[in-house]
Amino acid sequence: MVFSKRKMKQFLAFGVTIVLVICLYKSWGSPTNGMSHYAYDDGDNTGVEAADNAAVDQEHRRAGPSPERLVLSVFDYNGHRQHNSIDGAKDDAEAGGPLEHDDVERVLVQNILRPLRKGSAEGVVQKRRIVPSHDNLALDDPEQESRLNELHEAKRQILELERKIQELEGRIPRKYPDVTFLNYKNRKRILITGGAGFVGSHLVDYLMMQGHEVIVADNFFTGRKRNVEHWLGHENFELIHHDIVNPLFIEVDEIYHLASPASPPHYMYNPVKTIKTNTLGTINVLGLAKRVGAKVLIASTSEVYGDPDVHPQPETYWGHVNPIGPRACYDEGKRVSETLSYAYAKQEKVNVRVARIFNTYGPRMHMNDGRVVSNFIIQALQNQSITIYGSGRQTRSFQYVSDLVDGLVALMASNYTQPVNLGNPVERTIQDFAEIIRDLVGCKSKIIELPAVEDDPQRRKPDISRAKKYINWEPRVPLQEGLMKTVDYFRKELARSNHSQRNIFVPETTEFRNLL
Repeated sequence: MVFSKRKMKQFLAFGVTIVLVICLYKSWGSPTNGMSHYAYDDGDNTGVEAADNAAVDQEHRRAGPSPERLVLSVFDYNGHRQHNSIDGAKDDAEAGGPLEHDDVERVLVQNILRPLRKGSAEGVVQKRRIVPSHDNLALDDPEQESRLNELHEAKRQILELERKIQELEGRIPRKYPDVTFLNYKNRKRILITGGAGFVGSHLVDYLMMQGHEVIVADNFFTGRKRNVEHWLGHENFELIHHDIVNPLFIEVDEIYHLASPASPPHYMYNPVKTIKTNTLGTINVLGLAKRVGAKVLIASTSEVYGDPDVHPQPETYWGHVNPIGPRACYDEGKRVSETLSYAYAKQEKVNVRVARIFNTYGPRMHMNDGRVVSNFIIQALQNQSITIYGSGRQTRSFQYVSDLVDGLVALMASNYTQPVNLGNPVERTIQDFAEIIRDLVGCKSKIIELPAVEDDPQRRKPDISRAKKYINWEPRVPLQEGLMKTVDYFRKELARSNHSQRNIFVPETTEFRNLL
């Protein structure tokens, strides 16, 4: 009698479980017109359960193959489990293990959560896809429309969840490069005008990695916020949208005055603005340095030598410049900037440094700045003809941007106040340089000659004896190594098809650069 009562309890528990499962499944909705996809195998088809199972099997066969199959474990009369699998996968548990109610709940929960694990609308749509059958083809339009509405609603909810996840990720503190810690005695507040530009952004990276507080002032004429976006939000970094033609009132210890368009297409686009930046802007920077007692470095250029008659060009050479030519807005503007610097140094006792920068290349250059390096690399990567203005026999000397940054920092830290050339003394013709880039990219571009540009210097090579002697500086990065990094940057830049595809040049650590 006790044995039959226990059997009866198991039988009733199983029957209640089956009824609940069927009710729940019908309330959720079936992908095949409400047809059940449960397959039961209890080893016995007697009584009410056998009739129910036979009816379910018959409906299942009519419905055809379903996109999902859930086989629930059931009891045989000895209390042992026959099956327990999802999507046809066999259970790894022992065949003779008893089935617990938790097993049934686990299978049901897995079947419910499976579409949600995809994390996108595509996963849900794939799980909900209807397999064509005779019953499906006979569906009424209202029912089809209802299912489509359910799919659209599911997609909308998932997109909303993705939006909320992105919003939450935006609240997570950003991870910045590991900067050196400096206490308040050694940490300086440094202003960099034009700090979002090509050279300025690399100088920002170096000073930030050193642990200083850096303030960038830029009007974004040629600079780009993307060049310094990896520092936005850092406690040591501040970005000010400001045109240095207007006065700036802040407290700083050092100033690097780099604000000015530097490529011919940019500075000739608005020559009056170029002159104002190099005259009024320099006056504002020197006035700020005077008020707060800051040391200031003026970024001058090799263009102050014009089309030189002396080769190589020492700092003592006064230059050969056309004051009314198309390049005069930049050439003469920088010459006036140097004159203003030494006038303030003599009259107002401002502590000034002047760096005459020669041709520089590297990542973050403008793709359309019209300079030799960027022009040649872009043309080679796109298999276009490499264009040379003139005969190609004019010479230039190219230094990698990290070498220039090292020179600027060394000059600022020194006690030397006279102008210093910062450039690579290795001289190459434009023709040779075009061939080097073509071979490095591995293209078959032709090199063609176009008419020469007015007032284009024919020879350019710095004499860096003063830099070696007073600031212990000379270029270290080989041309091939620097060009490879630059080509890789431009290749990634050309591969971008939308704004979300970032091409951020990550700054090198101080230890890595010291090893180099």
